[in-house]
Amino acid sequence: MSDGAANPHAPDSPRSSQSPPPSGVQGDLELELLGVATALYNLGTTVINDSTKERDKPKQVGARANDVVRQLATVDDLSQSIRAMVPLQVLSDIDDARNPLQLTKERLERAATENQFMNGKIAAIESYRNLFNEALAKNFPETAEYIHDRRSTPG
Repeated sequence: MSDGAANPHAPDSPRSSQSPPPSGVQGDLELELLGVATALYNLGTTVINDSTKERDKPKQVGARANDVVRQLATVDDLSQSIRAMVPLQVLSDIDDARNPLQLTKERLERAATENQFMNGKIAAIESYRNLFNEALAKNFPETAEYIHDRRSTPG
């Protein structure tokens, strides 16, 4: 049996198939979302199967579409009790078929790059401040005691 058949979750799912869903409403919502995915899959396979059958036979597409609508209604009902905020950009990226895990990785890398850039700016400003304070203390000795205290404090 292939590994994909044993694992009903997506390969990039943050949880393995053996771990239970979270308790409470969040776990219920996760199970319902899995039900929506299953209902959509069933609808898709039914559409393909029905399109290859004879035209005079009854079709199952309507029943499968109703299953999807019922699943979505249940998810909508559960969503009323969850107060988690999802950034609009995340939803837009998912709509554009971008992998949320890849997006998270890209955003973390971007934040790390910007952090390094800012650390470089801070180091440059501190270096300038130290040189400026030394020049002030040399040219205006009466300010040396005040400047010295600022230089000795970290950061």
